[in-house]
Amino acid sequence: MKPSILVLLLMQLLIPASLFAQRKLPFDAWDKNGDGQLTKEELPPNVRQNFEKADANNDGMISRKEDSAFRRRAVQRSNAPRQSRTPANIEVKSDLAYAGTDNPRQKLDLFFAKKRAIEKPLPLVVFIHGGGWQNGDKRSGLHRVAAFVESGEFVGASIGYRLSSEAIWPAQIHDCKAAIRWLRAHAVEFGFDPDRIAVMGSSAGGHLVAMLGTSGDVKKLEGDLGKHQDVSSRVNCVIDEFGPTNFLTMNDFPGKMDHLAKDSPESKLLGRQITEVPELVREASPITHVTKDDPPILIIHGTKDPLVPYQQSVTFAEALRKAGVTVTLQKIENGEHGGFKNEEVNGRTQAFLQKYLLGRDIKISSEPVIVEPRRRR
Repeated sequence: MKPSILVLLLMQLLIPASLFAQRKLPFDAWDKNGDGQLTKEELPPNVRQNFEKADANNDGMISRKEDSAFRRRAVQRSNAPRQSRTPANIEVKSDLAYAGTDNPRQKLDLFFAKKRAIEKPLPLVVFIHGGGWQNGDKRSGLHRVAAFVESGEFVGASIGYRLSSEAIWPAQIHDCKAAIRWLRAHAVEFGFDPDRIAVMGSSAGGHLVAMLGTSGDVKKLEGDLGKHQDVSSRVNCVIDEFGPTNFLTMNDFPGKMDHLAKDSPESKLLGRQITEVPELVREASPITHVTKDDPPILIIHGTKDPLVPYQQSVTFAEALRKAGVTVTLQKIENGEHGGFKNEEVNGRTQAFLQKYLLGRDIKISSEPVIVEPRRRR
């Protein structure tokens, strides 16, 4: 029996929507170095447009597990009615330019609950995406802050920033600080509290939120973007999810990446091999800027992270404690580079925001959370 015209059309639509449905270009054929991960550069040009969609944990690479999950989602989408990605009870204001430019990377999105829990200005939770400073997009932020926004107790935001292929360090932190200044300056207009701002981010985004938390007193890193130079870029609390904190020590522990290489994400970020620019490395490492007036920080990190060693967060937490900063290191036993999907972790994140943005008397457990190791194919 010949396939129907409808089936043929669905097949044609599905193939470009999936990175991995093309049999002539399987995962292993694209994985040029055989490390079990796909970078954007390893993909054929005609399918790179879907890289961010497949890279579920925003680490700048696609694992076999993400490959399979993306392929399944593509099949499910082809069999299901088209639905809006935005939850029905969330209102979105997209592509707000925070730096006074038309650069699409220098824009942010705001998210509001259509039914607020209270009428007074709400605290703001800002997400900064990962992707090795070379991939990723602010569009992933809605998914990360939706639960907070839907509660009616928070406003959400997601920040875009220039990637390392467009501009090298310190452009990324200049963008993030300009975005925080813009948000604080427009707080009254959009109905959130300028004195209650949290930032959260994963991987490279974790690095940038840690930088926001520790460099509030570093004038050199403020930059001169936007119209609000007289507004503070400080934040009130930080959720750092497995972000690098000291570039030069990332190779001290086993992993899948040579962070000292010329083509490492860190070297691309700085525009030079990191071993050649130690002072710039110091400037770009959050641990360098730790002082006693830094805001409370929650650090979430898997003990088996193959890309950003768990020890990065251990030494960062130690430095924060030594300086007198309130810090909770959430150890994820067996956890790798994100993708924990654990309700206990989600609950502790919620508790952290409720404590430091809503002022509730909540105890945040620091007991390790054990997750199932990822199954290898």
